[in-house]
Amino acid sequence: MPTPQPDEHHLRLHRLAGHWVGKETMHPSEWQPNGGVADGVTTSRVALGGFTVVTDYTQSLDGQTTYEGHGVYTVDSTTKDVVLYWFDSFSGSCEEFRGGWDGDVLTLFSESPMMGHMRMTSDFGKPGVLRASMACSRDRETWQGMFDCDYARQDAS
Repeated sequence: MPTPQPDEHHLRLHRLAGHWVGKETMHPSEWQPNGGVADGVTTSRVALGGFTVVTDYTQSLDGQTTYEGHGVYTVDSTTKDVVLYWFDSFSGSCEEFRGGWDGDVLTLFSESPMMGHMRMTSDFGKPGVLRASMACSRDRETWQGMFDCDYARQDAS
């Protein structure tokens, strides 16, 4: 039996791989009433024969880590949805995001009792830049921005 190979859907995820650094604009929210600016660092790598991208994220304010996350991106073999399994220091559990690509933009959605609906967007339209944003909603119609950032790629990949 031939060894399975990643398809074009998996290969598209490889755009996430790299070391990304940026200043995040934190919008006022119930979690951060005054908003502010945080430092965000994401390090992602292609893993498991090219079928996944594993990512680690750290956010800090004034040199102190305020939030950490770990994720695994893959592709649902049946629906071809991009799936992100996310673990973080805020919830302590696994959250599943699902969505897909529209051109250079990857948009993923999740729903949880604690956070409501979440929308995460990653835009790769500008070389060497990952424009990311996160928004939340109670009804999936009215969205409140949580943060946005233009992360700069810091590696040669």
